[in-house]
Amino acid sequence: MIKVKRVYDPPEPGDGLRVLVDRLWPRGVRRDAVDIWMREVAPSDELRRWFSHDPAKWEEFKARYWRELDENPKVEELLRLAERGDVTLLYAARSPYNNAVALKEYLERRLAERRG
Repeated sequence: MIKVKRVYDPPEPGDGLRVLVDRLWPRGVRRDAVDIWMREVAPSDELRRWFSHDPAKWEEFKARYWRELDENPKVEELLRLAERGDVTLLYAARSPYNNAVALKEYLERRLAERRG
C-alpha cells in the first residue's frame, strides 16, 4: 500500500517505509523522521516553480510530472520498494495539491500495469 502524509505529521506504526519525495530537506525535520530521501523523484525545479501549488494547474502539472517520471530511473527503485511492503510518501507542502499526491497516483498506475 502506498500512503501520503506531511513529513511534519508524527510517524505511525502503519506507515511502513517513510520516503521523503521533496527536492529540498524540510525545515525543522530530524533525519530520523525519514527512512529514505529520494529527492531525485521530485519534480524539476522548473516544473515546481511553474506549478506553485495552483489548483487550476493540477491536471497539467500531473501530466508534465508523469512525463518526467517516465524518464526517471529512480522510479523503478521506488516501485520495487512499494511491491515489497507499505510505503508512505512524505512531503512538506501545506497544499493538498503536491508532488507526493501526484507521485502516489503515478506509482499505483504503474503497479496496476505490472500486475496485469
